[in-house]
Amino acid sequence: MKKLNLIVIVFLSVMMGASCKKGVADANSAPEQQARPGATEEATWVTLLPTTSFNSYSTYWNNLYPWGSDHNGSARMRTQNIATSGGVLTMTAYPGTVSDKASIHYFSGTCYAKQQVTVSASWPKWRVSGEFQCPSVKGTWPAFWLNGANQWPPESDIMEFKGSATCWTNTYKNENGQWSSVGTSISGPANWHTYTAYLIRIGTTNNVSIEYWIDGTKVSTQTGQNFLNEPLNLIIDLQMEGSSGTPGPTGNTVMSARNVTIQRSATL
Repeated sequence: MKKLNLIVIVFLSVMMGASCKKGVADANSAPEQQARPGATEEATWVTLLPTTSFNSYSTYWNNLYPWGSDHNGSARMRTQNIATSGGVLTMTAYPGTVSDKASIHYFSGTCYAKQQVTVSASWPKWRVSGEFQCPSVKGTWPAFWLNGANQWPPESDIMEFKGSATCWTNTYKNENGQWSSVGTSISGPANWHTYTAYLIRIGTTNNVSIEYWIDGTKVSTQTGQNFLNEPLNLIIDLQMEGSSGTPGPTGNTVMSARNVTIQRSATL
């Protein structure tokens, strides 16, 4: 009887230990993954860009766009319009002009991650996420997006506000060679909200399914045509005017980011 009791105790101890370990793994998994209905297992994520990256900004981020200081819109990007403190990135835009380009009406900030996103056969699943406080008045154009490093397209806009409280999630090119765009009304864009994209290879094709999530709720699933094996730059920018309308604000405009991360998984 003593031997039998010992066996039972050992068995129960092993089962309890396994249960505790599973609880730890679930607690550390992505909240959006936990929210997925019918999910039977969690992806094993490898973190390439930690949520603490703004504490070591120059290690993980480059200033300006990958191609320079200007893009669609009227803001000239400069390093002095970017600041980090306490794990938070802040970009500030304000009116200004330059002699070399009459269409520039503002100075502002942008940066892109040194770590790129590349969906491949070896790494078929990626997660890109961040928390943001965004302006949403006419003439403000904040965005959190992925852009082809070698060519354009591809493009995936995880978060884009264009002068209103509607957050746009966009993909180009889609399966029809066009834009896919879905707008979601956000209550208080200037408060912290979480914007996430899952990029997942579709079967053995060159296409990628992109799930867009806001605050733990999936708002859209779109298809990226020929996204496979295309390195993508992750960009954060506070652009002005352009698609967000004119005229823009006459004073300072601020956008903040924190807990930005890039993760990948070898399993779907």
